[in-house]
Amino acid sequence: MEKTICIIGAFDTKGEDFSFLRDQILKHGEQALTVNIGILGTTTLFGVDFEAGDVLKAAGLSLENIRARKDKAEAMKALDQGSPKLIRALYDQGKFDGIIGMGGSGGSSIIASAMRALPIGVPKVLVSTVASGDVSFYIRGKDITMIPSIVDVAGLNRVSRLIYTRAAGAISGMVETEAPATILDRPIITASMFGNTTDCVQACSKSLSAKGFEVMVFHATGSGGRAMETLVADGLVEAVLDITTTEWADEICHGIFSAGPERLSAPGQRGIPHLIVPGCVDMANYGAPATVPEKYRLEKRLFYEWNPSVTLMRTNVAENRRMGEIFAQKANAAKSPVAFLIPLRGVSMLDGDGQPFCDREADRAMFNAIKANLKPEIPVVEVDLNINDPAFAARAVDMMLALIQKKEKS
Repeated sequence: MEKTICIIGAFDTKGEDFSFLRDQILKHGEQALTVNIGILGTTTLFGVDFEAGDVLKAAGLSLENIRARKDKAEAMKALDQGSPKLIRALYDQGKFDGIIGMGGSGGSSIIASAMRALPIGVPKVLVSTVASGDVSFYIRGKDITMIPSIVDVAGLNRVSRLIYTRAAGAISGMVETEAPATILDRPIITASMFGNTTDCVQACSKSLSAKGFEVMVFHATGSGGRAMETLVADGLVEAVLDITTTEWADEICHGIFSAGPERLSAPGQRGIPHLIVPGCVDMANYGAPATVPEKYRLEKRLFYEWNPSVTLMRTNVAENRRMGEIFAQKANAAKSPVAFLIPLRGVSMLDGDGQPFCDREADRAMFNAIKANLKPEIPVVEVDLNINDPAFAARAVDMMLALIQKKEKS
């Protein structure tokens, strides 16, 4: 069956590039749907289906007004608002099967915003000048394939032709490849895991799988947490078993594995059961020892070299207290059953009795802050176990199932 690929980009300044890309896609036997985000004009090299005015109209804005102000930043912001709305509307109408775009930093931002409006599983390819660096800002938990443009997206040459041809092949192959059939009768539970909580999560996963759930485990490395929250927001998840909430330690301590301030929000907003465990909040993550912020080195904080490229820092009382306040705020805002399960004998393997990060004062600072700021009707269960104790995993499974049953009865 013939597929349609949406091509999105600034046709006013990059028309030659997009014309070549479009030709390559047509050679693969696909159809093209073109969306222009060029605020200055358009192209005559190929037919454009939706112009920048249509993109802005989707956000209730006027192209004429935006042009009259001659403010590039305002124009970029306006396109960033309109592109996700138009692209999602076109997809929901069945107008295309996959999407591809090309651009520099500004164009990539708008294109990525449009792509993030689409469900996980819809093929998405972005050729970008920024693809060789930190692309977390652009992806934010979605399945966007980014290809480094190598040279600027600013005209055809022997390198750009090669990159554009391969990108066209990539998106064409994606839309032509049928996804495997899914088993719809197994509800999904997502779980967050780290190396220091592996034993707990694996035990929970095995038990819940035996009870008929499909358990999807996400590595709590920032991108993992964002991806999990995105899946929840897309409505694909039955419940969240949040064993490993360490990404908040990195958010507070400026570590490398922050998932942003939205972490812990999606389950409550979506209205699905959420069991929260303060897993691995005893550690913030950095790269090699030399990458640890000077502030913390001067404070002579406790560090642990997990491997040559990962340095862990033990969080202190103040940081744990702050996390406890935030966790309570997130739970208080939930529209669905939520509960806390707290391991009094250590929130990670390294926080176990006698282990390098064992600091019960810091642990208690968080636990007490959760209880002090939480709505009284939200359960908090404290158990005298380490997070990786088999009995703790069993209790987590029982509480997860109880929250799901409570949701079903409501």
